[in-house]
Amino acid sequence: MTIALQYCNVTVNDVDEAIAFYGDALGLEVQNDVASGEFRWVTLGSDAQPGLGIVLSEPHAGRSQADGDAIAELLAKGVLPMLVFNSSDVDATFEKVRASGAEVLQEPIEQPWGPRDCAFRDPSGNTVRISQAPAA
Repeated sequence: MTIALQYCNVTVNDVDEAIAFYGDALGLEVQNDVASGEFRWVTLGSDAQPGLGIVLSEPHAGRSQADGDAIAELLAKGVLPMLVFNSSDVDATFEKVRASGAEVLQEPIEQPWGPRDCAFRDPSGNTVRISQAPAA
């Protein structure tokens, strides 16, 4: 038996704005765009990890009004779970993401536990960390 992560859901305020960040700044590609009524779910991925998709949707997409309101409040506070990406060159990735206008939370630094990493907020306020494994 094998098991692997297939999708990771990221709640955003504006799907198109998020596509620009995750697509243009991070280099992910749109794999699927599914609309249902006034909402849509957009899956992005990378050739580096075939079969793994990040699904972008708005707080009320597929949720009750009360649940959507609660998620929107958490999103506004910036306290939803963060995403952590791995890069072979965190400094180059940092410069590319910073050039997109993303809010910088942390410039690249060596962490005491090993990796060199940096952090941003996506346009909706989600924390996105980018990590590079230490040289062997």
